[in-house]
Amino acid sequence: MRIKRGVNAVKKRRKILKLAKGYFGAKSKLYRVARQAVMKSLTYSYVGRKAKKRDFRKLWIARINAGCRANGMSYSTFMHGLKLAGINLNRKVLSDMAITDLAGFTALTETAKAQLK
Repeated sequence: MRIKRGVNAVKKRRKILKLAKGYFGAKSKLYRVARQAVMKSLTYSYVGRKAKKRDFRKLWIARINAGCRANGMSYSTFMHGLKLAGINLNRKVLSDMAITDLAGFTALTETAKAQLK
């Protein structure tokens, strides 16, 4: 007795078309085109998850740098001063402080300056 694979093939196609829902034109309607679009979009989403981390780090550094410049320091000297002072705060927390807690951030810059002298 032979095995018919019709059900599995339909399931496979349905899964791809479900992933392609919302795509424009043939990319959401036709299996062949949808498969290509889904493969490419899954690749982009993987790459995007890695790039997201880099983008946020860049944003945090830009915010910290702006806060440092307002206090008469550069980003690199500030980070070096913090390291010498033994203050281990990550960039995410430092950037949040630069925006929301100006007094605390200014105190950190003063600490960093004192360590560099």
